[in-house]
Amino acid sequence: MEAYLIAISIGILIYMLMAVGLSLHYGFTGLVNFGHVGFFAIGSYASALLSMQGVPIPLAMLGATVLTALAAYPMGIIALRLGSDYLAIVTLGFSESVRMMLQTEEWLTRGMHGLPGIPRMFAGWVPADQIDFWIMISLLAVNAAVFWLVTRVIRSPFGRVIEAIRDNEVAVRALGKDPARFKTRSLMLGAALAGLAGAFQAHYLTFLSPDQFVPLITFYIWIAVFVGGVNRLSGVALGTVILIGFLEGSRFVREFLGGISEVQMASVRIWVIGMALILIVLYRPQGVLGKPTGGKQS
Repeated sequence: MEAYLIAISIGILIYMLMAVGLSLHYGFTGLVNFGHVGFFAIGSYASALLSMQGVPIPLAMLGATVLTALAAYPMGIIALRLGSDYLAIVTLGFSESVRMMLQTEEWLTRGMHGLPGIPRMFAGWVPADQIDFWIMISLLAVNAAVFWLVTRVIRSPFGRVIEAIRDNEVAVRALGKDPARFKTRSLMLGAALAGLAGAFQAHYLTFLSPDQFVPLITFYIWIAVFVGGVNRLSGVALGTVILIGFLEGSRFVREFLGGISEVQMASVRIWVIGMALILIVLYRPQGVLGKPTGGKQS
């Protein structure tokens, strides 16, 4: 039971890093990013491949984070000068292009065969049965640091500008600011957090496959952000816990419902999540803990 709870906690904390990045994009800057899982995939494979070449895991994770941020830069330059609808399409296409590349470039990623043998965090430093515990502790520390950093960013002059862009981009442009430049930086920072989450995923699972990075992952992160609060970091944390709690808890519901297959239960799960998202958008669009746009974030 203890091992299961640790595994669930690790999943929550990895998703939470991604959710903070998406909240920075949408909740604080107004960027509609439907390709967040693409950054997650880049961070995962970059850290895995670097570490398999002998780079120490901490440096591999740092390099993957930086590489993911750099990968977001050209997309930002091109797409952020367009409207939000075009950005949504471009980011979705970007994530699918990344996944297709992971499938086809077998010389680098082994394609659909998957990438095994990824070095595990803390291997050789702590007993094997304690590795997951220390991964969870490191994720807790990283999440705490990220929440502190993003809070400082939001309360800085840069944060006030991106919130103004979210609320009224025309007014920001009239004041002489270049919204595209600020949105590009926000996109890079949020992408870096997704890349860091992917690096943790790689060194926790020690095996990667392109089918781990389907668009459904982005959909899940959007749900976490919407449920908790699109413009409040405490809401992002709550939304992630609620999401993972439901996804994991629904697995046990099938045991009490006779005659329902795993495939049917997956469909029911998606239906319930979709209905909950529709109701939240209709009746509580700012989320459980979120504040109406323009309010002060925490």
